[in-house]
Amino acid sequence: MSVLILALVAGAVVGLALGGLGGGGSVLAVPALIYLLGFTPVAATTASLIIVTLTSISSLAAHARDGNVRWRSGLLFAAAGIGPAMLGGLAAGRIPTTALTIAFSVTAALAAWRMLRPSRPVQGSPIQGSPAQGDAVHDSPAEDRPVRPPRAAGSGAGLGAVTGVLGVGGGFLAVPALVGVLGLRMKTAVGTSLLVIVINSLAALATRTGTADGLHWAVIAPFTAAAILGAWDGKRLAAKISGNRLQQVFAYVLLAVAAFMLLDSLI
Repeated sequence: MSVLILALVAGAVVGLALGGLGGGGSVLAVPALIYLLGFTPVAATTASLIIVTLTSISSLAAHARDGNVRWRSGLLFAAAGIGPAMLGGLAAGRIPTTALTIAFSVTAALAAWRMLRPSRPVQGSPIQGSPAQGDAVHDSPAEDRPVRPPRAAGSGAGLGAVTGVLGVGGGFLAVPALVGVLGLRMKTAVGTSLLVIVINSLAALATRTGTADGLHWAVIAPFTAAAILGAWDGKRLAAKISGNRLQQVFAYVLLAVAAFMLLDSLI
């Protein structure tokens, strides 16, 4: 199979994950770039940030039109992660390849485990799928629980650090954090997570100029284009299929990828 076809197929899968689940695409993008398309781990994490940033911007626009983005809450959450994301981006090039691969595989496994856990209703937040006045672009005090600034800042900073070091947008961590910490509804958390992903990824990319030499733009461009188209399909798919079913399928795929990467780095 040609490199171009592999890039298109992998990009479409990444886009479906981002569009349907609001995150998780970059967790598949990195191993696809390494094992299918021949990138080094450092170059793959940098390329993943580029792909996920552009794809998330496109998907963010669609969610914003549907009123599923809380701009103020998302900006405040992301602001705490900008510094850690930049520091993580600086550190990524100095981490040994094996350590970076192991850290990535562990993160992917944790993400899968988090997706497979039974979801618990958030006290004070509306039931998922129930109509609620104010579920629009502006923030609605009737839907959000009181936010503890230290907890929100800590979650945002941790997410930024993961984004900077591992080159993942962090949507698989951002969505549960936005639900648990800010008390957003699931649909709103998915849309808002894309805003957080874009900001954190841009901050991490700002410090990764030294890793741009190993990037293959002839691969990144079709990969990104397919991911953007896939994200639109993923959003439509999420409206037709149970969100829990999508998460379960994606989680098992993540577990398989994590196991493969971990074994490959240790053998």
